[in-house]
Amino acid sequence: MTKSQLSFRLRQNVPQQTRRESREKNKRVQKHVNKVENTSAGLIFPAGDTAFKTLLSARFCSAIWSHISDCDETYNYWEPMHYLIFGKGLQTWEYSPKYGLRSYFYLMVHAAPAWIYQSLLQPNPVLIFYFVRCILGLICATCEVYFYKSVCREFGVHIGRICLAFQLFAAGMFVSSTAFLPSSFAMYTVAAACASWWQQKYALAIFFTALGSLLGWPFASLLGVPIAYDMLIRRKLYLNFLIWSGLCAAIILIPMIICDSMLFGKWIVAPLNIVRYNVFGGAGPNLYGTEPFSFYLYNGFVNFNFIWILSLLSPLAIILHYYFVPAKNKCTVYLPYWLSLSPMYLWLAVFMFQDHKEERFLYPIYPLICLAAAITVDIIQKLWFRILNLFQKMPHGTHYLDKTMFIMFASIILTSVLGMSRIFSLYRNYHAPLDSMMELNRYPMEIKISEKTQINVCFGKEWHRYPSSFFLPNLNWNIRFIKSEFHGMLPAPYSEGENATSIIHEYFNDQNREAPELYFDINKCNFLLDSDFDRETLLEPNYSKQTDKWKIIKSYNFLNTERSHRLFRSFYVPFLTDKYVKFGNFNLLQSTRLKIK
Repeated sequence: MTKSQLSFRLRQNVPQQTRRESREKNKRVQKHVNKVENTSAGLIFPAGDTAFKTLLSARFCSAIWSHISDCDETYNYWEPMHYLIFGKGLQTWEYSPKYGLRSYFYLMVHAAPAWIYQSLLQPNPVLIFYFVRCILGLICATCEVYFYKSVCREFGVHIGRICLAFQLFAAGMFVSSTAFLPSSFAMYTVAAACASWWQQKYALAIFFTALGSLLGWPFASLLGVPIAYDMLIRRKLYLNFLIWSGLCAAIILIPMIICDSMLFGKWIVAPLNIVRYNVFGGAGPNLYGTEPFSFYLYNGFVNFNFIWILSLLSPLAIILHYYFVPAKNKCTVYLPYWLSLSPMYLWLAVFMFQDHKEERFLYPIYPLICLAAAITVDIIQKLWFRILNLFQKMPHGTHYLDKTMFIMFASIILTSVLGMSRIFSLYRNYHAPLDSMMELNRYPMEIKISEKTQINVCFGKEWHRYPSSFFLPNLNWNIRFIKSEFHGMLPAPYSEGENATSIIHEYFNDQNREAPELYFDINKCNFLLDSDFDRETLLEPNYSKQTDKWKIIKSYNFLNTERSHRLFRSFYVPFLTDKYVKFGNFNLLQSTRLKIK
């Protein structure tokens, strides 16, 4: 690409405000173009199409091999979407018209391609599950490549290629990229919003922020505060901000409110309800468990290994960069480092101090974690070059990358190996529930069970590992819950009839109180999925040893967390992991008392 071509492309993305401001911006852009040419000369970095292919391959791998790590994904998203497509599924109290915390409109956006696929080809439901996952992977890869190209434009191609490598192999990106969760949806939109912001496409930045906040997760609006600060405080774009914010809110909220209100049978604004429940006087999230301050520190390391540490060190690195790196090596186009990364800092400042912590709460800032780490690596390279200059005067024209590439290679290789180790460990340790349900899905064809037979598939203590009704062979197979040591609120089947989504059930509550009427008689269960860790209680006996009542159809290894070393269960290390981790069995059991015809 020639100098004039690159200059023209950059100029196309500069908004025209006033002639004077435009001339000043053009001068800054031209100055940056010169820096880009000098810095990127001789550098090897992936082009946009290459980056998209590699990211898409990684996300499709996630779609196929990643397990469901959060029961909220199953019961609040996969199950109601199964209902929208097939008219049958499990309902949680959040979807009760009495509370209306979740939006059916959000589900319908994702269910539309699945419904078309089902209507045209009538595939096995499990194929619809993976079809939706692949679509999520495609959306994620598209947003990520837009993010990558903007990083290259704003921060330079060197930081861009490090960031891309971190994104490709980080276990956190593997898990979050195809999770059917609003926090993952917010991750897509935050990446796109930041990419638009760094190119000064403010209208797009506002739209993506509104989309992630209103359609996805309302709390993601916090990540738009730095964009608002840039527009209102630094650039005084009051009218643009108000017009685009109002327009985007109307475009998203009006169809959402209409759709949700029709399905719930009453006026519902789901984003407002979830904020009210969690922040303004509702029962709050602490009913579902709290974690210590160290939770995110540990969780961040297992998901991003040293990328996480480098990202946390970025404020210190930026300060050192400001004082010790010559101005000629400071090349960002529009924003200082601290402002570009401020969404991540703001998010951590709020969520690190919340009592209720979950892994998925950090999903929206995952791409920014990779960027912050990449910036830290780049600054370390510049600082190391400065130190070398103190002891050995470099020839004139020597670039810092000429002497410090080993730092980049070491950081990418180390983090990539640890990332793949974590991904393999996740699959090896926790994939058994999906494997068991896949076996159950094939089972009717092997023994020729009639499609009209009503079959009850039961879960006890492992209710939270159920991957969704998409894994059941047909609509005559029913998920049931039997009594276990869990004493909280469980989902219930949707009522029959066209108005099922508008019915208020007495047993649903927002206090996580147990509803005994939802439990099923174990003597009527045809199949039972249960784990065996050689321990039992009165309510959680070892069913696999009750050979007079149950027979094992299939058994898979499943990690015994309590008897496994914390490090070696988190990362797979050949020849060592098997010495320090212990596995139990995740069993698919069939009743010996009930005959299936």
